[in-house]
Amino acid sequence: MADHAHHSIDYVELTVVDLQQAKRFYGEAFGWQFTDYGPGYAGIQDPAGTREVGGLALGGPAGPGGPLVLLYSADLDRTRSAVEAAGGEVVQGPYAFPGGRRFHFRDPGGNELGVWSES
Repeated sequence: MADHAHHSIDYVELTVVDLQQAKRFYGEAFGWQFTDYGPGYAGIQDPAGTREVGGLALGGPAGPGGPLVLLYSADLDRTRSAVEAAGGEVVQGPYAFPGGRRFHFRDPGGNELGVWSES
């Protein structure tokens, strides 16, 4: 059974316009694995494969604003290359900030996420 921390972010859903394209992008860019729950939803597995940490939900196009999901990378430049190779668009950075470096990207469906690294 997975540990859950009281009042912590436990699960994040991204709305996508093309579920198969989103699974391909996140699988290629970050190595994510999914559990399919029919034609409109895929659960995102944690790196250890022990539980779900989010999902891809079929819906309308992504819009500006809203919460920004940040992913961690041990090698920011390599992750940036993987995002671009998988079809993502880097829209900001990489840039330095207190604590490290980060960049923002849009997935093929228009969702904006960020990736940060301590160096």
